[in-house]
Amino acid sequence: MTPMRTIALVGNPNAGKSALFNALTGARQKIANYPGVTVERKAGRMALPSGEPVELLDLPGSYSLDAASPDEEVTRQVVVGEFAGQAQPEILVLVIDAANLEQHLVFAQEVIALGRPTVVALNMVDLAERDGLAIDPAALADSLGVPVVPTVAVRRRGIDALVEAIAGAHDQDVSTRHEVAALTLPERRLAARNMTKGSVLSESAEHRLHTHLDKVLLHPWLGPIILFALLFVVFQAVFAWADPLIGAIEGLAEAISGGVIAAMPESFFRDLITEGVIAGVGSVVVFLPQIIILFAFILVMEQSGYMARAAFIMDRLMAYVGLSGRSFIPLLSSFACAIPGIMATRSIADPKDRLTTILIAPLMTCSARLPVYTVIIGAVIPATSVGPGVGLQGLVLFGLYIAGIIGAMLVALVLRRTATKGAASGFIMELPKYQWPPLRDLLIGLWQRAWVFLRRAGTIIFAATIVLWLLLTFPKAEPGESQLDASAAGYIASAMQPAFEPIGFQREMTLALVPAMAAREVAVSSLATTYAVDAEDEAETEQALRGQIAARWSLPTALAFLAWFIFAPQCLSTIAVTRRETNGWKWPAVMVIYLFALAYIFAGLTFWGATALGL
Repeated sequence: MTPMRTIALVGNPNAGKSALFNALTGARQKIANYPGVTVERKAGRMALPSGEPVELLDLPGSYSLDAASPDEEVTRQVVVGEFAGQAQPEILVLVIDAANLEQHLVFAQEVIALGRPTVVALNMVDLAERDGLAIDPAALADSLGVPVVPTVAVRRRGIDALVEAIAGAHDQDVSTRHEVAALTLPERRLAARNMTKGSVLSESAEHRLHTHLDKVLLHPWLGPIILFALLFVVFQAVFAWADPLIGAIEGLAEAISGGVIAAMPESFFRDLITEGVIAGVGSVVVFLPQIIILFAFILVMEQSGYMARAAFIMDRLMAYVGLSGRSFIPLLSSFACAIPGIMATRSIADPKDRLTTILIAPLMTCSARLPVYTVIIGAVIPATSVGPGVGLQGLVLFGLYIAGIIGAMLVALVLRRTATKGAASGFIMELPKYQWPPLRDLLIGLWQRAWVFLRRAGTIIFAATIVLWLLLTFPKAEPGESQLDASAAGYIASAMQPAFEPIGFQREMTLALVPAMAAREVAVSSLATTYAVDAEDEAETEQALRGQIAARWSLPTALAFLAWFIFAPQCLSTIAVTRRETNGWKWPAVMVIYLFALAYIFAGLTFWGATALGL
């Protein structure tokens, strides 16, 4: 059987390769890691006009074949046929950003000089046209010596013409490419500038509109102020905008619970549904609106082009702790979840920079912490205003996020002077064009993240909650005895309590820390389930979790619990990803130990300080 032919997409980061890959392959794709490395392998199938199926590879973005990162090294090895177990691509598809032509043509010449059948996808021509930049594909093709096809991958414009060009790429004359191969980097840059001038038909003033925005958003003083003001708005919105939706979901959960109680006689299964499933899992699902609001802001920052600017702004600050702005995007991704944040460190060339970023990524306040923060803040912090449009609860939430950031920077400072000692690496990042986030892409992104959250609620959180409910329910309490005292879970909590009592934790708080290792949100469902089982009657079982906390916890205790979750060791999935990305258990163990120590110390300092102040 003849092996399937291979075609590879190559190009600079932010050229739209992934969008083009999706347009060419649809759902016929698989994602895994290349053997022996942590770089992602993205492969799919597409059909040529003849009906012949071929394999399409989406290679990591690169600025040069002179590799400076693990991603670039994999791209180089695959392109030149040196990667073991991966067939050398027969045709290369160079993806170029039409709105950033000169920069992308530098790498394009290096790839074309390899003397391989090559087709250029001149992508995102709609953004170039929007900015008044008209490009002549025929003139550019004459300069490069390869076919050039205009495309808009996200709208599937030019896809059929690109496939036709790929099918005919074998007939190319590559005999004259030795001239390009002999060029030095400065010569390629000069050639890229000349080719750009020769290919651009017209350029209006609007083409440079983004430079005026950058003068403000990248200003040394205004830029950081705008960035932190934006983050402040995000955390205010998480409380203010989500409240009506949270109330609606809570009302639905109460109605379902009431319906179950009315329809079923008192029994083991009714208690399992009301106390275990609804009180436990339902207490986490109600925070879905806040998760969506947080992700909406992050996606808008990414798709609008502002995320790269934020990394540039943070470069100067991060240099003080021995990192570069390249670490910022993985760390910002960790606000959503530490797992993709840790995986995003693959683009960091310096191994010590990368390791440091991996080790501090869990200190970024991931979305799994948001339910914990929200329920505690809602229970013990009054919903009062401290200024026009500024709520105290949102201000406290913002402070918790800032505390995580400060903690991460301080840990990075210590690591870069001890275990990962070394000079800070340089930082070069291409700034994408500003654009309105496509509504369709934004909605798809929100749906994907909402589904991940709900799937966790229906699997990990559901399983942990049911196990905890069973441990809380059996053995049954004698008359006059608390169910928590009599249960197996109560015995576990009592055994752990001496270690946590000095920092102000009650037994149910200590108990919640164990299942929270599976997923942070389980701490909320654990508390809800514990209080539901320990309630004396059905009416108390349905009491809101915030009310239970407000009635049972002191303010120093609640603040200590919040401080714990700023630093608490990550979920098991994050630990597993860290082991994979560092190729061993040494650094995951270091991460867990130092996070646990920081969590205990700062929870204790918070409790003792708040108690001393008479709070």
